[in-house]
Amino acid sequence: MFHFSASSAVNLALAVLILFSLITWAMIFAKGWSQWQQRQANAAFAQRFWQAADLPAAEIAAKSGDGPLLRLAVAGFDTWRSLGERQTLAHAGDRQTVMERALSQQVKKEQHRLESGLMLLASIGSTAPFVGLFGTVWGIMNAMQNIAASGSSGLEAVAGPVGEALLSTAMGIAAAIPAVLAYNYGVRVTRLSVSEMEGFANDFLRLSSQPPAVHSPQSKAKTES
Repeated sequence: MFHFSASSAVNLALAVLILFSLITWAMIFAKGWSQWQQRQANAAFAQRFWQAADLPAAEIAAKSGDGPLLRLAVAGFDTWRSLGERQTLAHAGDRQTVMERALSQQVKKEQHRLESGLMLLASIGSTAPFVGLFGTVWGIMNAMQNIAASGSSGLEAVAGPVGEALLSTAMGIAAAIPAVLAYNYGVRVTRLSVSEMEGFANDFLRLSSQPPAVHSPQSKAKTES
């Protein structure tokens, strides 16, 4: 009959928790670097956009660089240019409705991009303590069975196996804390980024709904402010 020893159960739990920790820290560094790059790209593009004389000049500024705001602007410019062309189902409706729909869809795409990896961090943060608890319970259960079989109840017979089993719970908590903190921080950054994109989308919608002759004064006023 196959016997799964206490050491095997605890070692398996510890291996899973070490893997969780490696994934968590890899995600923390990757997401942190990505978020820093996005902030820099958004700041650079916003400066170029609001320094443009009008929307056509701003469209030229959107042809270089990267970042969520730039991709949102490109989606807005593409829709803005296509409004004067042949109508399709994708552009059905009045001008403002079409622009709102295009910008809203792009914001959703960028939000999904920002949220990538957060679900993995949330899963690790919620399951790691239970994996550690599983190793502890299994280890203690086997330790008690061995003590009962050997008939020895001294401290030496109990401390070693129980201490080894409790290490699994400690590792589970240690793996969960960074994952939960990183997830909460990622959610906050995502909310702030989405709010920034929604504000830019509203400004873009306002500018695109004005006659061409009004674009330049509005843009200059925005730059001076």
